[in-house]
Amino acid sequence: MTEVAAVRDETAMIAAILAGDQRQFHELIRPFERGVYLMALSMLRNEAEAEEVAQEAFLRAFRNLAKFRADSKFSTWLISITLNEARSRLRRRQIVKMESLDVPEEERRHITPALLRDWREIPSEALERNEVRLILRRAIEELPEIYREVFVLRDIEEMSVNEVAKAMEISVSAVKVRLHRARLMLQKRLAPELKSAGPAKRRWLSWS
Repeated sequence: MTEVAAVRDETAMIAAILAGDQRQFHELIRPFERGVYLMALSMLRNEAEAEEVAQEAFLRAFRNLAKFRADSKFSTWLISITLNEARSRLRRRQIVKMESLDVPEEERRHITPALLRDWREIPSEALERNEVRLILRRAIEELPEIYREVFVLRDIEEMSVNEVAKAMEISVSAVKVRLHRARLMLQKRLAPELKSAGPAKRRWLSWS
């Protein structure tokens, strides 16, 4: 299916959903489930929270579908919603962290974490080996947030520079600068791994 045909199908699905056929919403978001989850995970570094944010992003997209304008791809709009949800979760996490400092030490010792519900793992086809996946994930997580977001969208999700700029609501030049810095940081972080890696491993741990 060509990109034009894909966009045309999305437009038809959105029109049908807005007309009352809500069952088509799952088909609309199906191709983006993995990308939305991985975007949230890259920011929150917690699987349970990432799934909650992904679900909230899909719910918000459904509620605001009538506001979607076709001046950008639906996937770009959806990623933008996910970014905002993840950022809100990070802000709330900081507030909770600050509030917890006001709780006396003897009370903190009796606080137990809430039970987290199971999360559905979305398999990644981009990386073949668990060892490499772990190395890359840790390296990406260590990036400052503004660089991590750009890197995940451009090099993991393979969005275009223009799409990343729209999703993050920044300029194209800012995307290019942040992406360049993110790649440099990762190359520096992964340099020891590259020196000792075999050809297959170097292929996964290298960016041009």
